[in-house]
Amino acid sequence: MLRRLTVLLLLTCSLANAEPLPAEKLSPHVWLVQGESALGSRENRNFISNAGILIGPEGVVLFDALGSPALARSLVETVKSLTDKPITHVILSHYHADHVYGLQVFKELGVKIIAHADGRDYLNSETAALRLKASLEAGLVEPGTHLVSADEWIDRETRLRAGGLDLIITPVGPAHTPEDLAVWLPSDSLVLAGDIVFRGRIPYVGQADSLHWIASLDRLLEWPVKIVVPGHGPASTNARVDLLQTRDYLAYLRATMGRAAHDMTLFEEAYAATDWSRYEQLPLFKIANRMNAYNTYLLMESQEK
Repeated sequence: MLRRLTVLLLLTCSLANAEPLPAEKLSPHVWLVQGESALGSRENRNFISNAGILIGPEGVVLFDALGSPALARSLVETVKSLTDKPITHVILSHYHADHVYGLQVFKELGVKIIAHADGRDYLNSETAALRLKASLEAGLVEPGTHLVSADEWIDRETRLRAGGLDLIITPVGPAHTPEDLAVWLPSDSLVLAGDIVFRGRIPYVGQADSLHWIASLDRLLEWPVKIVVPGHGPASTNARVDLLQTRDYLAYLRATMGRAAHDMTLFEEAYAATDWSRYEQLPLFKIANRMNAYNTYLLMESQEK
């Protein structure tokens, strides 16, 4: 009990020193806190992903927790600047570091955390532990940052009444990760898509199931969506164009690298021969594209065997 009181006191003091983050109103109930199109750094506090703030008549639901406890404390202050209603839920799009390292702040505030059940595999993996260790050593997050488990794990479409809002939480993975979730808010014709949509920058593909990722984007294209909140980049009011940007990039990777794998062309030769002009002006192209292409080459090569 004493430890709990001490933690809450420290958290209260740290919240008092936090500055709110800018928030853009997108619809009657939703605000966007937009991260930078950059790599995480000590200077930006790992502020490279987005968070959604959904304010209903009874409370507040957050979509993602940002990339550090310091950012999460600022996110709390942002909510306070918009409403006096309590934060009741955090829904995670997936368990990548830049979306979850702020979770401990909300856990200490008693907020309920919801995530896809497949996130448990990553949460308990050596990869997650090593990533956190590297983030601590690089100064991306403060000492004491730790991984936090969800309070509720879901594995199917779930209707949630939270904060006085009716939400539909929809699994859209395996795509960017096995545990991708999107949140559909019918009253606002708005979907919070997480990292299955990147807008205005090159996506991070990693070990993604790009074929299912494309299928998930095709599914979103069938919804009556007016506003898309991506995991990275500004919100979109031209949903079809921006969903297709991510979709077409993934399809291009699969087509070019798949052809190279089928023809047994060495990756270096295939990459050099590929026309990247459609994408090379986008932010993070030089950092991410080669890795995306290589991982896709390996994926397509494995499917040839």
